[in-house]
Amino acid sequence: MTKIRVTKMFEFEMAHALHNYDGLCRNIHGHTYKLAVTVIGKPEADTQSTKLGMVLDFGLLKKIVKPNIVDKYDHSVLLSSEEDTKYFKNENKLFKRLHIVDFQPTAENMVIHFANIITPLLPQNIKLYSVKLHETTNSYAEWYASDQNE
Repeated sequence: MTKIRVTKMFEFEMAHALHNYDGLCRNIHGHTYKLAVTVIGKPEADTQSTKLGMVLDFGLLKKIVKPNIVDKYDHSVLLSSEEDTKYFKNENKLFKRLHIVDFQPTAENMVIHFANIITPLLPQNIKLYSVKLHETTNSYAEWYASDQNE
């Protein structure tokens, strides 16, 4: 049977800053991120299955991505562990949703991070095909599974 790709879109608000960057993005600033997660597989062929014709129920994909990415990062601040974060780690109520990561929080690195979160959570017969993260309307980064074997 033919393989099909299905995509679910997500949206969340998040701030970040780029450590040691030579432009304005070195300052904490926010974006409305648009995340597209695409999986690939064969549609269910069992006529007795409640998922007949589906590669993956969109609701299941939502149950994977929403709590592990959207709910976690929405209205939060993402900073590199290279930053001097001592001012954020106290009891300041403004930074209760602070995430310190071991990478530069660019859109490129975030799609890698998100792919690493999603991949092990998918059913065995479904593969992650791509992750696309729009940082702005005109700017985005993409991760493709097929590119990872090069």
